[in-house]
Amino acid sequence: MAEAGRLGHDRRMMIRRFAAALSVILLALSGVTAMAAPAHAGHKAAPAPAPIPLADTVRVALVTTLGTIEIDLDGKHAPITTANFLHYVDTRRFDGITFYRAMHLAWGDQPNGLVQAGLRDPRRLFPPIAHEPTTQTGLSHKAGAISMARNAPGTATADFSILLSEMTGLDADPKATDPDLRVGYAVFGQVVSGMDVVRKIWDAPISPTEGEGVMRGQMLADPVKILNVRRMPIPPPPGPPPGA
Repeated sequence: MAEAGRLGHDRRMMIRRFAAALSVILLALSGVTAMAAPAHAGHKAAPAPAPIPLADTVRVALVTTLGTIEIDLDGKHAPITTANFLHYVDTRRFDGITFYRAMHLAWGDQPNGLVQAGLRDPRRLFPPIAHEPTTQTGLSHKAGAISMARNAPGTATADFSILLSEMTGLDADPKATDPDLRVGYAVFGQVVSGMDVVRKIWDAPISPTEGEGVMRGQMLADPVKILNVRRMPIPPPPGPPPGA
């Protein structure tokens, strides 16, 4: 009997200690909940950072394993395409992508063709953007132009090309009978430094077997990695010479 009494007493003590410990835990949890509550009890959460206003010209630097390419994006004449490109830049989704294609054209002055880069992971793509034809923007596919790759108009996402030569046949042609040629491709900027790097990419070895359809024989055997893409300041124009 005495032994049973001691066991009962010990059990009651354990229950009391557990209840006391549970009370402390619940009190601590209620304090945590109270501190977190303002965000859910009528208090507004901190506002998201305001988007960067789109300037008429935005310079970006594409740092590749072969060197750096600087491009001035034309936010004034191609605002939709420029803002889309900067969305990928600012969210770092272009970091680590590659130039994977070099199209060589056998005719005309050499080098003649383009290089193409893009984001090959569909999970990291933003929605497609509206097409901005050159008839609307007033831009053209000149040497050094950056242009969006696409399938049908309105399907462009992240892939883009840089031209090594003038290819105005990619501009929109309202007189064309082919609806694809009628709308053309969307130019949205111009290389201002690093065309030698673009040439190195274009000169890189081509795989004879990679690629499908028209891209077969245009895929780089060893794609050139883009380490990062960042906005950069545009230097002010030089002032007048002394004594002017």
